[in-house]
Amino acid sequence: MVGGEWVGRLFDAIDRMDAEDMASLLTENARFRFGNAEPVTGKKQIRDVVAGFFSTIKGLKHRILKVWQFEDAVICQGEVTYTRKDGGLVTVPFMNLFRMEGSLIHEYLIYNDVSPLFA
Repeated sequence: MVGGEWVGRLFDAIDRMDAEDMASLLTENARFRFGNAEPVTGKKQIRDVVAGFFSTIKGLKHRILKVWQFEDAVICQGEVTYTRKDGGLVTVPFMNLFRMEGSLIHEYLIYNDVSPLFA
């Protein structure tokens, strides 16, 4: 199944704000949902949505607290610190659920509240 190395690669790509590298870990018809935003389907569409989000911030850094692995799913719990365009920092908890097809993400669900980032 998927090891800790894979999780590290994913969050490294995200923390570098590299939407292309992040999308390389998705199936072609992956489904993505960030918080209460509308779901997005398709690797290229997800890449574009993620790149769009990255354009609204200066940076981000994840701290993974716990990873649970199952036959076809991975769950990650942690904290993410966002750097706003004005340099301010906001840290919020998150939980991600990844439904897998082999070593690629088929469904990517992010549970966190980014409203403090834009408050």
